Amino acid sequence: MSIDAIAGLEADRLLLGRTSTAERLADLLRGRITEGYFVPGTRLSEEAIGGALGVSRNTLREAFRLLTHERLLVHELNRGVFVRVLSVQDVADLYRVRKLIECAIVRSVTEPPGERLAPVVSAVEAGEDAALRQAWRELGTADIRFHRGLVTLANSPRTEEVMRGLLAELRLVFHVMDAPQAFHEPYLTRNREILTALSAGDGRGAEELLSSYLDDAEHQLTTAYRARGF
Repeated sequence: MSIDAIAGLEADRLLLGRTSTAERLADLLRGRITEGYFVPGTRLSEEAIGGALGVSRNTLREAFRLLTHERLLVHELNRGVFVRVLSVQDVADLYRVRKLIECAIVRSVTEPPGERLAPVVSAVEAGEDAALRQAWRELGTADIRFHRGLVTLANSPRTEEVMRGLLAELRLVFHVMDAPQAFHEPYLTRNREILTALSAGDGRGAEELLSSYLDDAEHQLTTAYRARGF
């Protein structure tokens, strides 16, 4: 390599360290969004978040930029960074992509997956436990974990990365429901039914259940969005 090339890499050293930290910070904030802690429309204070996490303003801004690219945050000139409020068109598109990916994955199951179903089993059990404790935010998180578990059956890190962002966006959509118990609780039984079909290696049956499930959820959410004028 040339001296100029080495010099260029050395100049990028500080940027590399900051970016790495920013990516880890973005992962943390994305996780909080997925867990339902940040409500759409919330302004994210650089001072509060930077102080709580002990990170520099530049690092935090880079993490915000990454999450803005993922459509989880939005920057408003002279106002700051806000958790994005999705539109009804966003909801329809999210479900369009989810049906393409999730249904194809479960349809591909032709024999019992065995231990590969562990993340799905864990998510179903976590959801049932949250419902017993009436921990409705945790129930929403467990539902997200259930769908992430389904995606792991594809054994595709790229697909899992795509779904990670989609499901974080989906959690922002859930906030539109005024009665989280009434929305989430009926899907516990349906999650269990899909798990049972997959455990038996019945991918076609699981796909049928999942397709109907996603159609119903999309209808409920888009109806709630339209009622609020989004």
